[in-house]
Amino acid sequence: MKSVLRPSTSLVPAVTAILVLGIAATAMAQMRPQARSHTILQSDGTLDRQPATAIPPGTSSFSMQVVGDERIISANGIPDHHVGDFPNSGNPHRISAQRYEFVLDATPTKAGRTTSAQGIPFGIAVSGVVFDPGAAEWYKGQRGPWQYEPLSGAIRLGVDANNAHVQPTGAYHYHGLPTGLMTRLAVGSASHSAIVGWAADGFPIYAKYGYGNPKDPTSPIIEHRSSYTLKDGVRQPVEGNRQGPGGGRQGTIETPGGYYDGTFVADYAYMEGHGTLDECNGTFAVTPDFPNGTYAYFLTADWPVIPRCFAGTPSSSFTSMRPGPQSGPGDRGGPGGNRGSRPDGPPNGDRFGRPPPRF
Repeated sequence: MKSVLRPSTSLVPAVTAILVLGIAATAMAQMRPQARSHTILQSDGTLDRQPATAIPPGTSSFSMQVVGDERIISANGIPDHHVGDFPNSGNPHRISAQRYEFVLDATPTKAGRTTSAQGIPFGIAVSGVVFDPGAAEWYKGQRGPWQYEPLSGAIRLGVDANNAHVQPTGAYHYHGLPTGLMTRLAVGSASHSAIVGWAADGFPIYAKYGYGNPKDPTSPIIEHRSSYTLKDGVRQPVEGNRQGPGGGRQGTIETPGGYYDGTFVADYAYMEGHGTLDECNGTFAVTPDFPNGTYAYFLTADWPVIPRCFAGTPSSSFTSMRPGPQSGPGDRGGPGGNRGSRPDGPPNGDRFGRPPPRF
């Protein structure tokens, strides 16, 4: 009788696990926006914004209701203010309506530690447009610490005067201060900012202006300042490796040369107490909407403008958006370009409207 070699039953779970991990890794790789590759090292701080003089293609829709402990927001992604001309030479996409529905915690609390906002939208504005500050633009296409800052001017992305542009899916989204929305809400230095949006973890988002004493509504109005600064000197290696499918390590990140000038997100560092806000651009404060106080985020004129981390726990309705309406084959269509970059030396301008502090 011919013997038959049978696989050990003890190997079946291991083989199954390997297959599942392989499928999961492939799925995760497909979900991630394609990383576009550039070799620009410096930027002069000039950002060419398209004038926001065009009427959006459609009527803006934004609705919000609180049911129990949930804040439910529905929107179509069409802004309620003028926009730039899209497509344009830096962004070849047209604005189109989206179908957003977010379920947020209506009574959020701070988590034990912060959560990075990289790869997901930070929140939704009351204009129905998402806040999505990051971009799929990387030094030599290597995902890791050397991600280009969209508002540095290093890569031409066709943003308009609202610091926004369009995804390949037609999703208009903010990379910086939503100036048209702020004008509509009369945000200014004379009074506390109105709520401009809601973060993915359920906390409110304000723009720039709040009470000088966060616990005293009778205190003078101030413009909040970020606690991030530009690093000083020549760029140094940053701990971290390029991520392969499923988060696995895949090679070593090459460090770009040049000076820290804000071209890359990693050019900035958090310095506790340097400004008025914490590492997530937030603070506990009383506000006109929350007279008993709440943790709140503030958009700032200086980097990071839109927060890059969450103090609370982001809702799965945001984290599951990859590759939803916000994702596509790379955010930021259109050919990248070098807008006045310099091969060496620090820049002589500031892309956020004030001389950046250094240390």
